[in-house]
Amino acid sequence: MADQQKAQNFYVNTLGFRIKHDIPVGDGARWLTLVSPADPEGTELLLEPMGHPAAAVFCEALYADGMPFTQFAVDDIQAEYERLRDLGVEFSMEPTETGPVTVAVFDDTCGHWIQLIEGE
Repeated sequence: MADQQKAQNFYVNTLGFRIKHDIPVGDGARWLTLVSPADPEGTELLLEPMGHPAAAVFCEALYADGMPFTQFAVDDIQAEYERLRDLGVEFSMEPTETGPVTVAVFDDTCGHWIQLIEGE
């Protein structure tokens, strides 16, 4: 993440993740991981600083091509879409059925498209 504080604000205050680890690692960077409040001992999402030059190029290329950086499973995509839209989150794709799953894609305000998925 180019700006860890901006990412933290979005992922915690808008998406609803909780901070698991926030450890300073020098030069203002932090080891910052988040978890779902529904599974605080589960998978951690790392908000990695963009220290390596290839990371920025990779993320910029995915964003320019409209490709999601990652995806999050949700139980009710329509409700989550409406909740996030009402918070001002911008979607490039509203909930769309694509075979056995429904997907939606939003901008995380940090240079990534994020896909929501409901279904199999």
